[in-house]
Amino acid sequence: MNPNLQRALLLYQQSRYDLAEEEIRQALAADPHDSYSHALMALCLLHREQFDDATQEARQAVHLAPDFPFAHYVHAQVLHDRHRNTEALEAINAALRLDSSDADLFALLSAIHLDEKRWTEALDAAQQGLLFDSEHVGCTNLRAIALVRLGRKAEAGQTIDTALARNPDNAVTHANQGWTLLEKGDSKKALEHFREALRLDPGNDWARAGVVEALKARHFIYAWMLRYFLWMSRLSTGAQWGIILGGYFGNRILASVAKANPDLSPWITPIRIVYITFAVLTWTADPIFNLLLRLNRFGRLALSREQVIASNWIGACLLLAIIGLAGCVWFGVNSPWLILAIVCGLLVLPIAGTFKCQPGWPRTAMAVYSGFVALIGIAAIALFASLEMMPQENTRRLVDVGQGLVGLFALGVVGSMWIANILVMQRPTR
Repeated sequence: MNPNLQRALLLYQQSRYDLAEEEIRQALAADPHDSYSHALMALCLLHREQFDDATQEARQAVHLAPDFPFAHYVHAQVLHDRHRNTEALEAINAALRLDSSDADLFALLSAIHLDEKRWTEALDAAQQGLLFDSEHVGCTNLRAIALVRLGRKAEAGQTIDTALARNPDNAVTHANQGWTLLEKGDSKKALEHFREALRLDPGNDWARAGVVEALKARHFIYAWMLRYFLWMSRLSTGAQWGIILGGYFGNRILASVAKANPDLSPWITPIRIVYITFAVLTWTADPIFNLLLRLNRFGRLALSREQVIASNWIGACLLLAIIGLAGCVWFGVNSPWLILAIVCGLLVLPIAGTFKCQPGWPRTAMAVYSGFVALIGIAAIALFASLEMMPQENTRRLVDVGQGLVGLFALGVVGSMWIANILVMQRPTR
C-alpha cells in the first residue's frame, strides 16, 4: 500500500479527517486511478460535511472499480448520510451482490431500513450480518434498536448486555443501552450508560442527546411526554398522522356534543382541557425543559448549540409573557399588556415548531411562517399600545382593526401546528 495511503488510513481511524485528506491527495497524485483512495477520500469529505465532493469521489471509486464491494459500500454510506435512502439501498445491494458475507454491508443495510422505519427488514439485515460475524458491534447495536422499535425490549436488553459483556469499553453500545433503558422508563440507569459512553467517546452526539433526555426525564411530566415521543417515533408516518387527526377530530366531536348537550359539558370540558394541554406540551415540552436544564451544571454542558438557541427564544417569549401578565395586574387587563402576554405566550408554539423541523428547507419554511405570524402579533401589540395615547372617541375603528389582528394572529398560531406537523415529517436531502 502507498505510504501516504497508510498514513491516511491511520489518520482517518483517529478522526483527523483534514490531515487524512491531505495524505490521500498525495496518494492520488501518484495513482489517480486507485479506487480505494477515492473511496477513502469520499469518507473523509463526508465526515467534513462536504457532501457534493464526497458523492463525486464515491462515484469515481465505483467507476474505476465496479467490481469492488468497498466502493459501492462507501457510495451507499454517502447517499445514506445525505438522506437519499432509495439510492443508498440500490448501492448497498450492489455491494452485497459482490460480497454477501461482509457484516459491515449488512450493518449499513440495516441502518437504511431503520431510517425508513422498516423495523422487520432492519432486524433481518442485522441478524444476517451477525451470521457472518457474531461479535460485530454495528450489527449487534442495530439489532437491539430494531428489537426496541418492534416492542421486543427484553430481547433488546439481552442483546446489549451480551455485547457489553464482550466489550465493556464500546461507547456506541453504552449509548444504545442508555436509549433502551429510556424506552423502559429507567432514566437513572440510562444516564449512567450515557455518561460512560461520553467518557469513552466525548464526541458521541447520540450519547450527548441521551444525557439531555435522561436528565429531563427526571421530571414527572417530561418522563410521560418522553414515553409518548419514543412511542410515536416507532410508528409509520401514516400511523402518526392517524393519531394527530384522530385527536383533533375527536376534540371537535366532543365540542359539538357538549354544545348540543349542556348537561354533558361538565364531563366533557375536563377531557378537552387535558387533550389541549397535552397537544400543546407535545410542541413545547422539549424546549421548555431544555430551558430548565440550563440550571443544571451537567445538563447545561450536554445541551447542543441548537438546543441552547431554541431555549433562548422560548425563554425570551415566556419572560415577555410574564412581564405582560405583571402589567395586567398593575395597569388592568384591558391594557396593551394583555395583548403582549397573549402574543408572546402563544408565539412559543410556532417557535418550538420551527426548531422541531429538520435543518434545511423545512426549518427555513417554518421560520419564515413563524416570522410572519410574529409580525402580525407585534403589529397588534403596537396598535393597542398606540391606542392608550389617543382620545377614546378616535379609537373605535382602530380597536376593531386591533381585534382583527389578534384574531389573525391566533389563527396563524393554530395553523403553525399543522404546518409544523407537515414539515417535521420532511427529511431534506443534503
